[in-house]
Amino acid sequence: MYEPKLNLVDTEKGIKLVKDHFEKNLAKELNLLRVSAPLFVTTKSGLNDNLNGVETPVTFRINGVDDNLEIVHSLAKWKRMALKTYDIPVGEGIYTDMNAIRKDETLDNLHSIYVDQWDWEKHITRKDRKISYLKKTVRKIYKAILKTQKEVLKVYPTLTPIFKNEVFFIKSKDLLKMYPDLSSKERENKICEKYGTVFIIGIGGKLKNGKPHDLRAPDYDDWKLNGDLLVFYKPMGCAVEISSMGIRVDHKSLLNQLKTTKKMERVSLPFHIALLNDELPLSIGGGIGQSRLCLLFLNKIHIGEVQSSIWPDELKKSCESQGIKLL
Repeated sequence: MYEPKLNLVDTEKGIKLVKDHFEKNLAKELNLLRVSAPLFVTTKSGLNDNLNGVETPVTFRINGVDDNLEIVHSLAKWKRMALKTYDIPVGEGIYTDMNAIRKDETLDNLHSIYVDQWDWEKHITRKDRKISYLKKTVRKIYKAILKTQKEVLKVYPTLTPIFKNEVFFIKSKDLLKMYPDLSSKERENKICEKYGTVFIIGIGGKLKNGKPHDLRAPDYDDWKLNGDLLVFYKPMGCAVEISSMGIRVDHKSLLNQLKTTKKMERVSLPFHIALLNDELPLSIGGGIGQSRLCLLFLNKIHIGEVQSSIWPDELKKSCESQGIKLL
């Protein structure tokens, strides 16, 4: 039977502690300004994150607007527009609290229909569009994680630290060479169990086995310059993704990826027109899961212990039988 290390009250206090400290540390490490962000966007704007391309957003209409409104999946494209709107200088960026509904999500210990993350975006130069800059940024994010972990352990010393090692970097194509007979998720588990915290570079493009390591929308990350940050979590016996991030597409990579995915119709959308006309800043950005980090820092085993969401009755009964208290 699972026994949480923190009761409900201390869990709520711990959630606040994690969010306050990590937000502060992230902003300092990446030189970010906090901004307000939308909960929904219009369909015609093309600003919603299409995720893997198969999920459908929660949609509704309001009086006076001749278009559907969509609850965001994430703010991947909106943030790049915001860099221009706020006239953010090179070397600086923005972050925001992103709340989303992903109604098609498969629910389990790590996935909920309610998504909360820190979405961030930073203005960069063309010379920054390289893997070394991506790695440098990942290390800064990891520094913010380590600082937050230290602060959480001061308040709750009975908790077990999860982040212990430096980040190990590996390209998805090299990971496939290491474990050619495993699925992508099995490869993630293997490499994270070996190295602890891992950043896998190159998500979205097809590998030698004819499949991408994972699916990515074609119009925000450059598939050669992006990746996922994961950590092996012993209580659950698997790798947990903390962040999906990357250097964003430029004119050339956007067209290449739209052609590859047969999504060329998107070039007529406002966001894509602005990008193809070189009207948007070059940038790097990503999302960092708030509930995911809280789960790890507070030694929980179900995302429902650190966020309030809706769960099927069967899942709730299963959690209750295991001693898991959902918020």
